[in-house]
Amino acid sequence: MPINIRDLVKDAVIEASTTFREDQIQAYQRAIQREENDNARWVLELLLENARIARSNKVPLCDDTGIPHVLVELGSETPFKPDLFNQIEEGVVDGLRKLPGRPMAVCGDDIERIEQSRGLASDPGKVILPSILVDKMDDKGLKIHILMLGGGPEIRSHTYRVFHQRDHGNLFKEALTWMRSEIPKLGCTPCIPALGIGRTHFEASSLMLKAMAYSNLHHQSSIEKQITDSLNSTNVGALGLGGSVTALGSMVKIGPQRASGVRIVCMRPCCCVEPRKSSIYISQDALE
Repeated sequence: MPINIRDLVKDAVIEASTTFREDQIQAYQRAIQREENDNARWVLELLLENARIARSNKVPLCDDTGIPHVLVELGSETPFKPDLFNQIEEGVVDGLRKLPGRPMAVCGDDIERIEQSRGLASDPGKVILPSILVDKMDDKGLKIHILMLGGGPEIRSHTYRVFHQRDHGNLFKEALTWMRSEIPKLGCTPCIPALGIGRTHFEASSLMLKAMAYSNLHHQSSIEKQITDSLNSTNVGALGLGGSVTALGSMVKIGPQRASGVRIVCMRPCCCVEPRKSSIYISQDALE
């Protein structure tokens, strides 16, 4: 039987939107154990209960169901049909309608969409995904990563240049300055900041998405731990109520660099329900 990519993507959209991963659940459990602020601990417990209900009932983790972003990875010899991207787009539409996603597509021409003067489409499937990011991978087969990105973290994100002075400490100090400024305004903490570090704004943003796609809170690098500890020292706490847990962990992806005194850093402070993600893997044999 041929692989139905459309249905797989539909299910992935729903899974990403309704389900905490195991590393997220355990990160929350650790946070509850260490949190000494009664109000903040109560919020953490509610957020974990919210995740349990969302998964059980297959309902969205958050009212802001997010904008779907898709990362596709192909093995160097992996065959794929010309309609692959159509199937992905159709699967995203199906998933948003079944979920259902929040109907927040803005109607009209270029100017009308900017000004939001024609109102919103009632169909959740009209929330069009951005251009699909396609990359190669060492494995054989096909991987499709679905990321549902909410508006709050986008408002508090930065993609900017940093003069590193040949010292990685200076780079992360600058990025932490952004985070320590923006995360208290995020509201929906605890957060999980995602960083991509590259040569261009496009590359840094792409690396940030890959950091989200492949992150695992069970495995944190020394840099990721340093970022998390620094943010937790701010005592912002869950929903800004104060407390010892402002960040559950961090996600960092560093790409190739150029001979320059500048690095481009993309920083996105994922909110208390993110990263909302799901991944599909299809073997090469199944595709042939």
